[in-house]
Amino acid sequence: MDNTFLILSLFLPRITLIIYYLIHSIPVNNIPFIGDVLLAVFLPRVLILIYIADHLGINSYWFWIHLVVAVIVYFFSGKKANKRWGKNN
Repeated sequence: MDNTFLILSLFLPRITLIIYYLIHSIPVNNIPFIGDVLLAVFLPRVLILIYIADHLGINSYWFWIHLVVAVIVYFFSGKKANKRWGKNN
């Protein structure tokens, strides 16, 4: 797996997936094409975690870094969005 893909996907997962789809160098996986498309649109970090788990294994430090970032984004993006739109309860 390319280090550039891993670093870019850490910060910009959806854009990285689109760029790598366009240059035809997306990592090979066992997910059907429709699954790739749906995950890339709705859950890009999950798709990248699947790619990393398939190629590097779950013992790779890249897997754990991406998992921690995914959890942080999941838990803290809601609070930021609520503050921005004034929906504090």
